[in-house]
Amino acid sequence: MNNSQAYNEKKKNFDRQITVYGRNVVLEVLHEKDINVTKVHLADSNKKDGAVSQIEKLCERKGIELLYHSKQALSRISKNAKQDQGVAADIEASSYQSAEDFLKNISKTYRYIALDSIHNPQNLGMIIRSVAAGFIDGIILPKKGSAKISPLVIKASAGTLFKTKILYCDSLEEILPNFKKDGADIYALSSYADENLFDMKLKEKTVFILGNESEGVCKELQQLANKTLSIPMQNGVESLNVAVTAALLAYYS
Repeated sequence: MNNSQAYNEKKKNFDRQITVYGRNVVLEVLHEKDINVTKVHLADSNKKDGAVSQIEKLCERKGIELLYHSKQALSRISKNAKQDQGVAADIEASSYQSAEDFLKNISKTYRYIALDSIHNPQNLGMIIRSVAAGFIDGIILPKKGSAKISPLVIKASAGTLFKTKILYCDSLEEILPNFKKDGADIYALSSYADENLFDMKLKEKTVFILGNESEGVCKELQQLANKTLSIPMQNGVESLNVAVTAALLAYYS
């Protein structure tokens, strides 16, 4: 039992960990007071000047563990050999939580945006920024079929990534029925829906599902939803960018 609890805690900590890469990105997170950097990884082939030297000095000053690897080993950590520039950092994101754990500590009210197959890192970053600025509690982000948290996402979020609640899950098909059991209404956004978003009176617990621009919300999730809703369009416009739709939802009440 103890071993199982220890394993579960270790897994939770691992799941909350985000690895970012690139010299400028790592320098930025090292300068942020509110970001907990647990480890920094450097390729031993890096020249000891410029950004690399600054990173080493910041790690020493802040007491952050600094590890050196071969370039091949570093690329396995960053998972992006072409863009890591021989630098990566492990971050423990307190705003990152499993959707299952969230549902164990039931809130009286919440409003989340669930993202179905959002592959574009820039769109994901802009969605995160809108959610951080608006009145949505956070996003539900599946591990399968979605953009990963990366320097591109961090850049597009304009530094708001670590201020936004992100509930991770394996897939929306598995987790959203649990939100329904908790009493939440699930709404899938679709340009083909007959019912208008702005005609709806929202419940205290609501989850909106957004899909990507090419395919929209998948059929399985549309069937799972209580309703599909549209945003009214003028002048023959068929749809909005998914990040723009997220911004509208973030300020809709």
